[in-house]
Amino acid sequence: MSPGDRNSALTIAIVFPDLLGTYGDGGNGIVLARRAAWRGMGVELVQAGSGRPLPSADIYCIGGGEDGPQVRAATSLNEDGTMARAVEQGAVVFGVCAGYQLLGRSFPDSTDRAHDGLGLLDITTRKGTGPRAVGELVATMAPDAPHQAGGAALPRLTGFENHGGVTSVGPSARALARVVRGVGNGGGDGTEGAWSGRVVGTYLHGPVLARNIALADLLLGWAVDPSDSPEPLPPLDDSEETALRTERLRAVERSDRGHVVSRLFRAGR
Repeated sequence: MSPGDRNSALTIAIVFPDLLGTYGDGGNGIVLARRAAWRGMGVELVQAGSGRPLPSADIYCIGGGEDGPQVRAATSLNEDGTMARAVEQGAVVFGVCAGYQLLGRSFPDSTDRAHDGLGLLDITTRKGTGPRAVGELVATMAPDAPHQAGGAALPRLTGFENHGGVTSVGPSARALARVVRGVGNGGGDGTEGAWSGRVVGTYLHGPVLARNIALADLLLGWAVDPSDSPEPLPPLDDSEETALRTERLRAVERSDRGHVVSRLFRAGR
């Protein structure tokens, strides 16, 4: 899409779904494409498989996967260079789990050997020594996280995490959110995800953009309007999406209450 031109087609690329499609994160690209089309935008959704040059796109979505495919994906993307050049020209990149880790400076493989990431986020990831982070994750947006068009803060995030990595956010990036329930980055500071410019990473699956439509519209708004103060996108009837989000958050609350009751029962209270 040409800068500021809402009449040209928006291209959304799901990056290497054959390598990084383990957790269904390709659904994030589908969510973005549908929300653009429902607003009357021309949109092309591209399944950008590995083994061929990465296409030019306005938004790149990178999902989660296993250690070996993650290393292959990072190596290929570094050799190709298209994504790094696209970011310099204003493209939006959204990475989840392994896709989040490989956006950083380095990440580990299954033997804990460090591999070069794309360097698009100032983060580093190492293997954790404790239990794997698995379960529902809820996080409130950090104070300096991106805001919605018009200035309102994004609502809290909901999703499912499944990772063994511990990610540290460096000074050139900022944490995306603060953990309310779950593990998130796992470095002991209570943070979840990271962002810099128009590059965003998170450990949230779901797919996360189906559960968090305000975040989806933030990414779309960046792609449609590259200015520092993008205009709000036309509203949609999000009653079904809101119902899904509310149900998942309530399920977490019910689970938390159940854990409290169980602990009190075991303590004999």
